[in-house]
Parts: sequence; structure tokens; C-alpha cells
Amino acid sequence: MTSINTNYAAMLAAQNLNATSKGLAQVQNRIATGLKVASAKDDGAIYGIALRQQATSQSLNAVRESLQRVQSVTDVSLAAGETITDLLVQMKAKALAASDSSISATDRTALSTDFVALRTQIATAATVSGFNGTSLISGTANNIRALADDSGTQFISVNAQRLNLGGTNVTVTATTSINTLTRASAALLLVNASIDNVALALSRLGTGAKALENHTNFINKLQDAVDAGVGNIIDADMAKEASRLQSMQAKQQLGFQALAIANQGPSNLLGLFR
Repeated sequence: MTSINTNYAAMLAAQNLNATSKGLAQVQNRIATGLKVASAKDDGAIYGIALRQQATSQSLNAVRESLQRVQSVTDVSLAAGETITDLLVQMKAKALAASDSSISATDRTALSTDFVALRTQIATAATVSGFNGTSLISGTANNIRALADDSGTQFISVNAQRLNLGGTNVTVTATTSINTLTRASAALLLVNASIDNVALALSRLGTGAKALENHTNFINKLQDAVDAGVGNIIDADMAKEASRLQSMQAKQQLGFQALAIANQGPSNLLGLFR
């Protein structure tokens, strides 16, 4: 039926043009944002998944920072421990020389002065070896731990290795000296034991430092994988969107022409009455 009141062709053309314009707006938004899912109304399920994974990625930043702080404390403590080892080696040479009965009392006194100076440096190194107020080798050092995952329930711990004078590892005390032959012999035993103990302590710190480094690398890779996964589900394929944009623009132009042709229908009916 041909009707002047109802132009079905124009209605259909307008519907198609509206659908094309909506699709064109969607493509333009994807190109502008680089995202195919920019909000929950685009795809609620995908948006929810992406939001949770983005939260995980942000949480991994805190995990990495925690690992790096503890790693810094461990590195500083290791550096100080190596200094203490060097000082103990020098002290051993002084104590060994002082235990020689053939040297004079004057020479032994000079050696004892050097020994005491080295002993004082050990005390200083153990005391000032902290990072951000935390130390693993001072006389009051405690175990420290770093976050290992984004749940806050898993940790990587590094045990304290106290290297203060008169402690479990450094058996040389704050009063140990080599100003006599007897004291020199006793001090030599203490120094030898301290060298062995400190070597083991540094080995344990090194193991902890390596564990922190390995886990930091893992967290970095995990975060990259999570970010890539989020990108896979929400990022727009720009090559496809560019092609779709051209297609939509062409369809929109054709839609305008189709609507214009359909709107001419009622005018064509006038020819029937001529």
C-alpha cells in the first residue's frame, strides 16, 4: 500500500542510520581511549575482571617496594659485615704478631693500640649499619620480613645476624686486648672464632638477599603478565578499529542518502494526481 501518512521506507532508513551512527560513535570512542571496554556498560563481566586484575597489579607495586626496602637493609648489612670481616683479618695479624714471645713489650704495646682501634671500628660498623633505621647486624637487630604477595599473608624473612662485640658471632669483646703475651694468645683464639662465625653469618645474609632478589624478579614478571592480561581483554585492536571507522563512515553517508530518497516518497505521490 502506498500511503502519505506512513512512510515506512523513511522509518526503516532512519533506524538504520541511527544504528550506524551509534556504531560509529562506539568506534570513535575506542579510537580515542584505546579501549574496547572503557566502562561497565560496554561489557560488565569483562570490566569487572579487568578491575580486579588492575587492583592486583597496583597491589604488586606495594609488594615490590616492600621487597626492595628489605633488600636494601640486607645489602647495607652485608656491606658492613664484609667490613667487619676485613677488620677481623687485620686484628688476627696483630694478635698473631703480639703472641710472638720474641718481640719487645714496646712493640706489643704498639700492636695492642692498633688492635684496640680495629676493635672500636668493628663496634662502630655494627652500630651504624642500618638502612632507614633498620639493621640486621647491630646488637639489637631483629629479623625482618617483606611482603611476598598481594594478599598480605605471605612473607619472605631474613634473619638477623648480630655482629656486635661480645656477641654470638663476634666473640671478641669490648675489653679484649693483646698488651700481654697471655692476652694476645687468648685474643687470637677469639679472633679466629669470630672470623669463622662472621663468615657463616654473612653466608646466611647472602642467601636471604638472593631470595629477595629472585622474588623481586618474579613479582616484576608477574605484574607484567597481569598487565598484559588486562590489556588483552580491554584494549582495542587499533588496526581493526581504523578499518571499521572507514566502513562506518561510508555506511553513514549511504544512510543519509537512503533517508533522503525515502523522504521523497510522499512527494512522488503527487504525480498520481496530475
